[in-house]
Amino acid sequence: MAATESCYHCGLPIPAGVDFTVEIGGQRREMCCAGCQAVAQAIVDNGLADYYRHRDAMPESPREALPQVLAEFGLFDHPDVQKNFVRRAEGAAGEHEQEAALILEGITCAACVWLNESHVRRQPGVTAVDINYTTRRARVRWDERVTKLSAILEAIAAIGYRAHPYDIGRAEELAQKERKAALWRLFVAGFGMMQVMMYAVPVYLADGDMTPDIEQLMRWASLILTLPVILYSAAPFFVSAWRDLKLRRVGMDVPVALGVGAAFAASVWATLSAAGEVYFDSVTMFVFFLLTGRYLEMMARQKAARSVETLARAIPAFATRLPGWPLSTSDIAGERVAVAELHAGDAVQIKPGETVPADGVVLDGESAVDESLLTGESLPVPKRAGDALIGGSVNTASPLVMRVERVGEATRVAAIQRLMERAAAEKPRLVEMADRVAGRFIVVLLLLAVGTALAWWWIDASRALWVFVAVLVVSCPCALSLATPAALTVATGALAARGVLVTRGHAIEALARADRFIFDKTGTLTAGRMALVEAIPIQGDAGRALALAAALERGSEHPIAKALAAGAAAAGTAAVIEVDGLRATTGAGVEGTIAGDLWRLGNPEFVAGLHGREVPVAVQAIVGAGDTVIALGNASGWQAFFRLSDGLRPEASAMVAKLAAAGIRLSIFSGDASAAASRIGSLLGIADARGGLSPEDKHAALKALQDAGETVAMVGDGVNDAPVLAQAQVSIAMGGGADLARANADIVLLGNDLQALPQGLALARRSLRIVKQNLVWAFAYNFLAIPLAMAGWVTPWMAGIGMSASSLLVVLNALRLQREQ
Repeated sequence: MAATESCYHCGLPIPAGVDFTVEIGGQRREMCCAGCQAVAQAIVDNGLADYYRHRDAMPESPREALPQVLAEFGLFDHPDVQKNFVRRAEGAAGEHEQEAALILEGITCAACVWLNESHVRRQPGVTAVDINYTTRRARVRWDERVTKLSAILEAIAAIGYRAHPYDIGRAEELAQKERKAALWRLFVAGFGMMQVMMYAVPVYLADGDMTPDIEQLMRWASLILTLPVILYSAAPFFVSAWRDLKLRRVGMDVPVALGVGAAFAASVWATLSAAGEVYFDSVTMFVFFLLTGRYLEMMARQKAARSVETLARAIPAFATRLPGWPLSTSDIAGERVAVAELHAGDAVQIKPGETVPADGVVLDGESAVDESLLTGESLPVPKRAGDALIGGSVNTASPLVMRVERVGEATRVAAIQRLMERAAAEKPRLVEMADRVAGRFIVVLLLLAVGTALAWWWIDASRALWVFVAVLVVSCPCALSLATPAALTVATGALAARGVLVTRGHAIEALARADRFIFDKTGTLTAGRMALVEAIPIQGDAGRALALAAALERGSEHPIAKALAAGAAAAGTAAVIEVDGLRATTGAGVEGTIAGDLWRLGNPEFVAGLHGREVPVAVQAIVGAGDTVIALGNASGWQAFFRLSDGLRPEASAMVAKLAAAGIRLSIFSGDASAAASRIGSLLGIADARGGLSPEDKHAALKALQDAGETVAMVGDGVNDAPVLAQAQVSIAMGGGADLARANADIVLLGNDLQALPQGLALARRSLRIVKQNLVWAFAYNFLAIPLAMAGWVTPWMAGIGMSASSLLVVLNALRLQREQ
């Protein structure tokens, strides 16, 4: 075997005397070593031989069998190792489904993504796998009863790739590598352009007076200097175009590669034949300007997308644990430990200026913390013993001691990051539409370029080539494809900075178009801190009634349940009463069996279903006054009524006024009594205030508004709001609401501040305006530039400037959204 032949799998030279082969696609392929042979055979045996047909680049490094590395994969099954990147899968079919965030090493093209996804999906126990080609990030789900994470990592290694736990440092390494490579390509193109111009300018100035041998020497020098620009600087254009053509699609780089390649090929032929025009100066200049535009665009794009990574950096790497707490802090030598080693129950000291390492509660000290990154609240929030602390917030005043309650993937900052990632993974309708238009536009552009070249061949053959190149380049629809995603990416980060977390791809567009806002009452317009005003016993005493009510509501997170539990505790009647068969009816109440009798607690209509009796007149008067009334009863009749009150949020009135001034129609849909809803409506100036609605009633009423042509935004916070949140065009949940409401919502108000809602609406409308501006500019530029290029008034280097400038302009226009208004 000759040493000059290369391995079919990894591309390295095959040493002399080596004979390793694998049959791929019916042909014997030579391999350089036993490791590549094993990997290639594994790919073929798993029915994935199409990988070799789809790939467009050799691996970045030789991929051999690594028994020592495979043995180390078992470490990733250890719970302490997994806690920072593995979590219980949300919405999973079973409780044994786990999800890991990984980053893949060795991905060089889309075929690599296809191979990994296909291979991993075939592994026993794997339920889902999704790989992002741009970020190399993978999310893998598996049933822990069937397989282990180490087995999945081994399966990835078996086909020649490496998977690591995702961390922000590794992702930043990839971004830095991308920037460094782009800068080097730009430098080579710029240097080559300047050197080529040094040889081209004398030829232009001579205007035919230069001797043929000197002119030919100039051409050869220009060719040699242009080669690095073509082979290195412009290489990504050709690689991307070749991949697109192999996959039978036409991407953005196809016209660019075609234009550059045609001009360079014609110039090489003219140099070799010593006849005709050369365009080396135009080629190098065009590549330089194009790379300049793309570099600036990449920097702006990375800046715009950094909001998610900022959250990932919010949690510090180390913390000061106090193992001897609750001794005096002066007697404790705190130990510096990695945040990954913290557990629930640990005591941690946070000095002024330090970041809170996990979610928890203040044990000792009094200070203020900056939660702006997580809630959008610009002012420091006072904290004292018993107050909650959010991981990622910054202690600004005095030392604090906290008890850790949640770490890693269970923290609030991790939940926010997952929601932002979900939004980034979804393509909004506007983006899909722009991509479809751009894809068709490229086909039309290629036809126009060919037609123009043929026309100029008859008009003036000497100008046909550069007119062809100019048409290809000047109207490449990069700006059209960037117009929408650039604006939406920047808008997502700007909204997050204001405490408005976008969790779905379509949310910004839907919010901007909304003309009707519907609010739930309890916990949304009101503070959600219900207080027991009065217990009215009908049979027995108030203490016994409160104890029964607290028992029926045990474990519930609803504000009414909390108010009743607090009232029972304050009355000293919080004795434990056993309840069997406890069952909740959404929007109505709860029922359960106590000492053999069925009891109900909830709205009067629900409880009356047990005995059919009328509500006492005195209680009807309370209901009519607008307070919330909860009934308790069994088959023998009414047992007690509880009067509760909940005050308006202090910012609710200002929020309603701003939305109304923006032309928004407002409604209240509440499950509480009609009188209670009407009272809140009158306080806020909302005429359409409907009470006594079940979740089904809310859903039907919202659907009726949509059928009338309105675009509805629903704002709620409870579990019983989840169905109606799903029906609205855009759903908004309060950040302190139930987990189910937040998970189903398109937008989450992180700081529980309703003032963020009109701010978010204004920013969403600005975003949509900027999207429209970008689209208008992109279309106008292309429709103006194409006729000029077809007429021969635009040279290739001018086309490069125009194309780069148009793309950069839409990104810079989008970045205006980061400014405060």
